[in-house]
Amino acid sequence: MLDIIEAKKRGRANSASELGALVSGYLAGDVPDYQMSAWLMAVCLRGMDQTEATALTDIFVASGTELAWESLSAPAVDKHSTGGVGDKTSLVVVPLAAACGLAAPKVSGRGLAFTGGTIDKLESIPGFRVDLTAREFQRQVEEVGAAIVAQSADLVPADRAIYELRDATGTVASPGLIAASIMSKKLAAGAGTIAIDVKVGSGAFMPDYESAIDFADMLVGIGRSAGRKVRAFLTDMNQPLGFAVGHSVEVSEALDVLQGKGPQDVTELALTIVSGLIRDSGLRPAPRAARERAERAISSGTAEAKFREIMRAQSGDLEAFEREPPHERLPVRLPIQLGRGGYVTRVDARAAGRALSLLGGARKVKGESIDHAAGLYITKKVGDPVASDEDWGWIAARDEDSARQALAALREGLSVADSPPPISNLILDQVTG
Repeated sequence: MLDIIEAKKRGRANSASELGALVSGYLAGDVPDYQMSAWLMAVCLRGMDQTEATALTDIFVASGTELAWESLSAPAVDKHSTGGVGDKTSLVVVPLAAACGLAAPKVSGRGLAFTGGTIDKLESIPGFRVDLTAREFQRQVEEVGAAIVAQSADLVPADRAIYELRDATGTVASPGLIAASIMSKKLAAGAGTIAIDVKVGSGAFMPDYESAIDFADMLVGIGRSAGRKVRAFLTDMNQPLGFAVGHSVEVSEALDVLQGKGPQDVTELALTIVSGLIRDSGLRPAPRAARERAERAISSGTAEAKFREIMRAQSGDLEAFEREPPHERLPVRLPIQLGRGGYVTRVDARAAGRALSLLGGARKVKGESIDHAAGLYITKKVGDPVASDEDWGWIAARDEDSARQALAALREGLSVADSPPPISNLILDQVTG
């Protein structure tokens, strides 16, 4: 172990056999936390190359169960986001992909820090089950075409154990470690075609394009080495995606998108990702045909119907949620105002994430309980005109104090100017290897 740590500390790549000994030793209890922590910190400081990240991914996958979907008549696809503010895209992509004739077995996670997790959003729906057994998961995908579940204890247990240590030692933000963590779960989940949404900007762990494109290359390379078709989308996360930031409020917005009346940016991103999955899976190789198929699934109502079918299959009472969404039951609703008019030049995603955290809707440490009802609804986007006395949306909270703290944090990320700013693209690039 000392040789492995020393090698990484000096910037030398660890071999596959060294990484295997490290991980297996840690899981067996032969490698103590303090030595694994030292290696993790050395990786954060020195980095990992493509070969190391690929080897570590393979070791993580081999530590647990690997799902297989050969019995399905439809191509199995998967989608992952590196985490952002207001990112409810998976809630749209999974039913939309299934409505287009794909199978979408989705293993999702919970949020940490300012980024939201798909499982947290779904847990705002009364009764929704995220912990399906492997057999229940398989049966639902076979019968319904899709399922969204939490990571089980036997799926990539090595990553699960090491991530908990990374969380406790400040060694989460390492591209190589993150790539191995993401791709090991995607490969173990068994889909042959994978889309990765790499967020770029203030509300993402990749703040700039250059680091994001390198990270996307690493993810795609790991997938290709395992024989999977992987497409990475680099997407803007300098402002929240959509209008809703929070758990139940994002479920409501995802439903709006599936009904064809949601925010343009969420709709466009979901259609682009699903179109890519349709093409890469071979279901409709031509780009225009793939896009038209995805658009029809929304306009015809089949995507919304598939979402409702998934909810029923996993015991979610969507009708009760729609009658009285959790965020609408909160006692405090505070309007968002800036007090200045002009053109919106900034709606900072990290500031919105910080506001949600102050409302109790985000975790500071893994395993912490959160408020699924608290949230924000920000109706203004960069470039929009706004009057000095105009509301930018609202904050839903359990008490006035947290609402006002959240408003103060959010206002630090809002700004206007006399002339309209340049507008950046939502989808910055694509990487396919």
